Amino acid sequence: METGWMCNRRQRQVLVFFLLLNMSGVGAELGPYSVVEETEKGFFVANLGKDLGLGLTEMSTRGARIIFQGHKEYLQLKVQTGDLLINEKPDREELCGSIEPCVLHFQVLMENPLEIFQAELTVKDINDHSPVFTEREMILKIPENSPLGIALPLSNALDLDVGSNNVQNYKISHNLHFQVLTHNLSDGRKYPELVLDKELDREEEPEITLTLTALDGGSPPRQGTAQVLIEVVDVNDNAPEFEQRLYKVHIPENSLVGSLVVNVSARDLDSGVNGKISYSFFQPSEDISKTLEVNLVTGEIRLKKQVDFETVRSYEVDIKATDGGGLSGKCTLLLQVVDVNDNPPKVTMSAFTSPIPENSPEIVVAVFSVSDPDSGDNGKTISSIQDDLPFLLKPSVKNFYTLVTKRALDREERAEYNIIIIVTDLGTPRLKTEHNITVKVSDVNDNAPAFTQTSYTLFVRENNSPALHIGSVSATDRDAGANAQVTYSLLPPQDPQLPLASLVSINADNGQLFALRALDYEALRVLEFGVGAVDRGSPALSSPALVLVYLVIALASVSSLFLFSVLAFIAVRLCRRNRAAWVGGCSVPEGHFPGHLADVSGTGTLSHSYQYEVCLTGGSGTSEFKFLKPIIPNLVSQNSGREMEENPSFRNSFGI
Repeated sequence: METGWMCNRRQRQVLVFFLLLNMSGVGAELGPYSVVEETEKGFFVANLGKDLGLGLTEMSTRGARIIFQGHKEYLQLKVQTGDLLINEKPDREELCGSIEPCVLHFQVLMENPLEIFQAELTVKDINDHSPVFTEREMILKIPENSPLGIALPLSNALDLDVGSNNVQNYKISHNLHFQVLTHNLSDGRKYPELVLDKELDREEEPEITLTLTALDGGSPPRQGTAQVLIEVVDVNDNAPEFEQRLYKVHIPENSLVGSLVVNVSARDLDSGVNGKISYSFFQPSEDISKTLEVNLVTGEIRLKKQVDFETVRSYEVDIKATDGGGLSGKCTLLLQVVDVNDNPPKVTMSAFTSPIPENSPEIVVAVFSVSDPDSGDNGKTISSIQDDLPFLLKPSVKNFYTLVTKRALDREERAEYNIIIIVTDLGTPRLKTEHNITVKVSDVNDNAPAFTQTSYTLFVRENNSPALHIGSVSATDRDAGANAQVTYSLLPPQDPQLPLASLVSINADNGQLFALRALDYEALRVLEFGVGAVDRGSPALSSPALVLVYLVIALASVSSLFLFSVLAFIAVRLCRRNRAAWVGGCSVPEGHFPGHLADVSGTGTLSHSYQYEVCLTGGSGTSEFKFLKPIIPNLVSQNSGREMEENPSFRNSFGI
């Protein structure tokens, strides 16, 4: 599809400063809309036509469509009805994990005229997952002299659902010594803690087996279980204690693998094997296990792989210190990943049109969006193009831009533009992305053919051969393709009685002129007819030129007139001869004129470039007929031999 854009000679710098993080309120908003996860394909979400206040046909005629960024096409728009339908069954856990609410952002793009609306689709959770313990069996070693009220943290259960559908409570099987309490982690998860209610006696009961049950808040609730095996050990009455209950650490995302994160430390007042401490992660997630490692002896925690702020911004893990007697204490590590400017901006082209017709008003050439996953100034961007082009970059809603023409473009001035979209973030160091597009300008038939001259002058000798090439005209057209292809033709003569078509013809392709038959000077001395040149554009454009054809008289007729004049002069002289005597006068010789005087060219025709002065002389018994001197007219060649001008046509001089 062709669209058009224009240019002028005035240059203007184009610099658009667009802060992505501050544009959340820009543009029209739709919705919000919501569906529950696992909704089947084809489910009706909303009627966008109604929400936008558009008629049934406007959604189709305006080219409405849905744009998702970074997601599958979960929605489809039926432009015939304006209905927004589920296109693919959404899985909330796959889309958002533990993030709540689960919101998918999309845009509704109207192409004609251009208009963009921001919209949100909230995917609501259903209770489709049961709690699961990563450790199906937990073994605890508890000294028999443990004080009442001692709390022993247990492994928590994981539930992929969120909100009330996640784990809400823990319970323990009936026993005489323990109860279980439910506590909240800082991220909202709940974990169980086993509390001693009655003293232990190893000799009476060395092992206790309990069943731990995790229940979610669904209706009906789902549950998962694990076995807790308690080994009652002899006196080790001091558990390890960490120097800090909470370690808060910040680490740049570009930290190298093996970098030290933190060194945790615990102490145990016991001696010997009961005071020897080993460190380990307590119930680490899969992501923690892949990212961090702890030294069992020193408590140093180091990176196993490089962290990425754009993927995971923080990590939280419990660290357990266990002594040789089986007593343990724990602390929490909260690791915050610090953003560095490691992502260049990204340009996503949504619409692009090339070529565009010349001479058109302001037209949208491209629609694109800019994104940068970094945070703060690292994610803010500036967008620009070259300042010497007839194009303008305009910010649209949120992070969208439109590239438009500033004025009408002229293909004859420039047929192609290479535009570089430059996007730079504001981080340190600044990162830049360049996106090249080539815009071609298509031709419009806006130039008429132009002759190389406004008029042409040609000279043709009479009695010419039929189909004689007598000259050429030439016209050019600045347009391209069929718009520049020129066809020549003869224009109707001013004198409708002149049979022009039977005298002269023109080659429609190359402008060559031909005399169709022998021309007679006595019948027609000058031909002035018009030639036209028309291109093959739509509508076609044309221009005229004037051609003058002068016939040059043949020598045979000149010679006849000349001889008649000479004979008349001789007759007058003879009549007066007896009355007066001329001294030094002219007389007529006897006999015939030399043949070469009557036919210079040998064909019976005198060359048109010669004129003569003659004189008859007499006296002292001698008579001469003299051709004194040839007079050669000045013929000026113009326009590569196609135009010629001639001096005054003919004159005779007689001397007495």
